[in-house]
Formats: sequence, C-alpha cells, structure tokens
Amino acid sequence: MQEILLINPNSSSATTAMMVAIAAGDAPPGYRVEGRTAQDGPPMIVNPSELDAAALEVERTWRGGGTHWAGVIISAFGDPGIERVRAVSRVPVVGIAEASMREASAGGRRFGIATVTPDLVGPIEGRARALGLLAVYAGIRLTDGDPRQLAADPLALEEALARAVQRSIDDDGAEAVIIGGGPLGQAAIGLQGRFAVPVIAPIPAAMRLLMSRLAPH
Repeated sequence: MQEILLINPNSSSATTAMMVAIAAGDAPPGYRVEGRTAQDGPPMIVNPSELDAAALEVERTWRGGGTHWAGVIISAFGDPGIERVRAVSRVPVVGIAEASMREASAGGRRFGIATVTPDLVGPIEGRARALGLLAVYAGIRLTDGDPRQLAADPLALEEALARAVQRSIDDDGAEAVIIGGGPLGQAAIGLQGRFAVPVIAPIPAAMRLLMSRLAPH
C-alpha cells in the first residue's frame, strides 16, 4: 500500500479529516491518504500574512512526517510552501490551487473562482499568473460576510458559494468555476452538477494531478 501525505496548512484537525475523506474517495486501489495538520496558525487562512506564515508551517509539517510517502498534496488554496517542499522532496508535490486551475483551464477554457476570502484575491491571482493562465482567468467572485463564520455553517456556505458561482458564469463568462479553498472542500462536492458549467472541487483535482504524475510514462 502506497501512502499519500495530505498537509492541511490550516490548524483545524476536523478540516483535515474532511479533506482526507474527500481525497481518499479519489484514491485508486493500492493508495491510501494520510493527513497532517499544521500545528501553528489559524484554523482557516484568510489573509496574506497567514498564507505567508503557512508556507513555513507546511515545510515543517512535511519534514516531520517521514520519508515514506509516494506523493504530497498541499491542501490550502494559495499552495503555501509548495516550492519549498518541491525543492527538497524526491516525490511529486501538488497544490490544490495549481491542480484545480490546470484542470479548469484545460483546452483553453475560461475559468473563474468562487471563494470566501476577499483578502486572498491578490495571492490567488498570483497563482494564476505563476501558472501562465491569466489569459483564461475570469477572476474571483466572493461571498458576503466573515469567511470563518460562513465556513462554520455548511448550508449557508454552500448557498453563498452557489450565488458566487452563478455570478462568475453570468457576469464573467466563466466556462468552469473553481471553489477556491481547502476548507470549502465539502461545499465544492455539494455544488457539482448544479450548474451549466463544470464546478471544480480542488481536492479531487489535486488527487487526479498527483496520480497522473505518479503514473509510469
């Protein structure tokens, strides 16, 4: 049995369990997913300073997790620490922002993002720029209200994100919409199939990208 390490850069163990359950649902036979939770930092990353601090925590978590992993997923939407871990890892490392943006933009498809964190608009756009995807990036649509309070109410979260997805389609011309956030993973699953365009759940997208990089060529 080969093991995939999923690092939750948020410090909520309940969120980690949710992420692992989603990732495990997309794991092929012969693989299992194990989660590690950041020990320092907020239960949900909502601003650039928290995202920057999470990069160091991700590297620390990875270094403390052993060396037996077949691959690594970084499960926060800014992909904090991904270059640090890639620089020293001997196995594939993927981030949920990178994976979902690559999937959403496949074939030159115009994609948008629905999320809850207004202070992370800049870093998220930075990921699209770093991946060379700005030409097909339709921008971000945000929910209203405090992101942490909203994330604590699953029904309200899903409906608020649904409204943001619809605005991305109607106002920005998105041909696919990503639900932008690791802690939003369950809402992302719930929103799939509700719209005329694909809704991309980032954790399954990360599993698919990682498996493609683990497959023999």
